[in-house]
Amino acid sequence: MSNLNVLKVRKKSPTRLNRNSKIFKTIINAIQDKKGEHIVSLDLRKIPEAVADFFIICQANNNNQLRAIADNIETEVKKQCGESPFKHEGRQAEQWILIDYVNLVVHIMLPEPRKFYQLEELWSDAEALEHNN
Repeated sequence: MSNLNVLKVRKKSPTRLNRNSKIFKTIINAIQDKKGEHIVSLDLRKIPEAVADFFIICQANNNNQLRAIADNIETEVKKQCGESPFKHEGRQAEQWILIDYVNLVVHIMLPEPRKFYQLEELWSDAEALEHNN
């Protein structure tokens, strides 16, 4: 399926998420379990062109931690919420792993790509909340 066709079939679920949703809390806990840093959630629900309700962004210090966080998120969400990701990207390049749960997209990044892409600045209209221990 081409990338453009994926956009046609990818639809946000009618269920609206919030920061108290089980999947949201499960993802934050899974990141914290693997010592992810600088965890920020962006509430995109009031931005009409947003592709999801929330972005969760975190930072890993090295490739091993990057993979460990991503694996833990997918394992815990499957175990606790019964959901598998719609799609994930970046496991080959190991700089930035994206896990797409349709209404919630997780970005796990190494420091340099995070500094370069500045997702928090790109989506500065969104309400940001830090989730650090």
